Amino acid sequence: MEIMKEIGQGAMTIRLKGRLETVTAPKLEEVVANELEDITALTVVMEEVEYVSSAGLRVLLGAEKKMKAKGGELTVEQVPPAVMDVFKITGFDKILTLR
Repeated sequence: MEIMKEIGQGAMTIRLKGRLETVTAPKLEEVVANELEDITALTVVMEEVEYVSSAGLRVLLGAEKKMKAKGGELTVEQVPPAVMDVFKITGFDKILTLR
């Protein structure tokens, strides 16, 4: 999985490409754990994500909780149909802000 970041004025956009799964989720988790200190708006663009496992969902949920705890917001954008199906089945479509 590739992770591309853009940071500016309290906002970060993360573009993901590939599979967000057990092997690759720790990479995203590291970004969430270490690089959100001054970020109040986090956008995750999933246009090129092929698959999300429970490990990937856990990282997204952790990012959502971390952003809310500091009064920030996580938005997930451009979710492919296969990934949206996973979000709907797991109820993440009701937890995350999707655009």
